Amino acid sequence: MRVQVQAASFDPAAEIAGFAKGRRDIGAEVSFIGRVRDDSGHLLALEIEHYPGMTEAAISAMAQEAVTRWQLLECLVLHRYGRLAPGEPIMMVATAARHRAEAFAAAEFLMDYLKSRAPFWKKEITQRGGDWVAAKASDEDALTRW
Repeated sequence: MRVQVQAASFDPAAEIAGFAKGRRDIGAEVSFIGRVRDDSGHLLALEIEHYPGMTEAAISAMAQEAVTRWQLLECLVLHRYGRLAPGEPIMMVATAARHRAEAFAAAEFLMDYLKSRAPFWKKEITQRGGDWVAAKASDEDALTRW
């Protein structure tokens, strides 16, 4: 299991290539890459803040829950902070299990958690200034299935 919170960008293809490399007991790998999306066409950047130490611990606890609950053989969670431009990768989740159902379920669980519970604060920067991103009811609702 690897959890990393970092300012630096990452190469999703390289992460996928190295994930679970050499393992012969894995039957399924699932990966998801989240990118900064510009819905309005006016986004200059997304600024993400967090509390070092607390954020890593919270995400690690959720990743460990996924590993245990779905008997994952490997798990990766990367999440960035700082100033990110539209189109840049913001996060990545990868899961590996003996079977696809477990790998998919664990990945979705982790993505739902990261979207609504991970201790990050996001601000959208446009020409007009900055606005904090509010929590969405749909993100909260997604957690009810877990």
